[in-house]
Amino acid sequence: MSAPPAGPPAPAHVPPNKTPDVHDAYAVLQNRDFLLYLIGRFIGSFGQQMLSVAVGWEIFERTNSYFALGMVGLVQMLPMVLCTFPAGHVADNFNRKRIMLWTQGGLAVACAGLAVSSALRADVRWTYAGLLAIGVARTFTWPASAAFLPSLVPRAQFPRAVTWNSGCFQIAAVTGPALGGLVIALARSPAWAKWLAAHVSPAWQTAATQGAAWVYAGNALAALTCLALISQVRAHHKVAVREPMSVATVVAGLKFVYRTKIILGTITLDLFAVIFGGATAMLPVYAKEILKVGPDGLGWLQAALPLGSFLMSVILLHRPPMQRAGHNLLWSVGLFGLATAGFGLSRSFWPAFAMLFICGMSDYVSVMVRHTLVQVLTPDAMRGRVSAINSLFIGTSNQMGEFESGFVASFAGPVFAVVSGGVGTILVVLAVAAKWPEIRKYGRLDS
Repeated sequence: MSAPPAGPPAPAHVPPNKTPDVHDAYAVLQNRDFLLYLIGRFIGSFGQQMLSVAVGWEIFERTNSYFALGMVGLVQMLPMVLCTFPAGHVADNFNRKRIMLWTQGGLAVACAGLAVSSALRADVRWTYAGLLAIGVARTFTWPASAAFLPSLVPRAQFPRAVTWNSGCFQIAAVTGPALGGLVIALARSPAWAKWLAAHVSPAWQTAATQGAAWVYAGNALAALTCLALISQVRAHHKVAVREPMSVATVVAGLKFVYRTKIILGTITLDLFAVIFGGATAMLPVYAKEILKVGPDGLGWLQAALPLGSFLMSVILLHRPPMQRAGHNLLWSVGLFGLATAGFGLSRSFWPAFAMLFICGMSDYVSVMVRHTLVQVLTPDAMRGRVSAINSLFIGTSNQMGEFESGFVASFAGPVFAVVSGGVGTILVVLAVAAKWPEIRKYGRLDS
């Protein structure tokens, strides 16, 4: 295997005669730019995770339709399909920091629109329109953000930076859905309705009890906070040679991924595994009809996966680099499929929570390995385009998984949709292991 391309030079504030201690889990946090980036992305992700639980609950509550719930994923997937390649080209040919600032501003506007739509009980088509706008902003955010990260830290510290970044996302994914579910439950509580009746004009009382609207407004505030923090990062992405947009330049990243079998195999594994194992779309159904735990229970169910991922991130952060990364990757995705099927068969809250927790632990290994490989094996001039393809695989797998689950559940029931998806994930692991033996043989991530 050829050596990975050299990473970006160390930032100016790192003494040139001092090698960063790659075994110190906390040394990378002394980097001011990375710390600002980390906190900003955490707050932005926190808001997005709150939004995910609010959208699912509101759509299902207002339509009582499995298909309408699946449409949430399809609407958010459409911008990824249409805009991913242009987004990658933009990330490689324009200042990545400024792209992040513009997209966070767009997210804030779109979420404010969702809040107004929800408060007024407007037609659900307006909710889908807001989700479409959010999908466009996120499609341009992902490649710029992922490709910007290697510019903030020395190459030797990059695996630690990836672990911290992913771990903070998991914290947001744990707390965001839980808080989102709590906000919805509080807005529907008799105590809140009684307080509103005593202190608020009747014209505003209906709007004030729409818990999803409060969540959407909080997400808009989170996006603005992320914008403010990223604006304070001193590092800038400098484009060496700006390429005009053409079919050849836009799809160059796709050709690179196809030639690099390790990257192609790992992101293909993630794509199909999550499509078949996309049980999260059925969480509102399980919370309301099968487990009967309400919106606050839904928030905790959605938090179970990232809670497991966070625990795994802490474990990996304090351990040496993986010795058999490819082997661990395949086994972890297989365990993800098995736990997904176990969740589908659950009939009480705690077994369901435990299965989702295991899904989160196993999924984190895949996320960390794939993201590290994509960045360190890709030249900086092409990181935006390759990151865009990676985000397309991630995003479309999540959204297609939600749509697939909703579609199958609409004629075969939610239990069959989830269990069959878990079995499909295990079959995908076997197929990928046979197709790309390079993955099975891959060793240390830092080699």
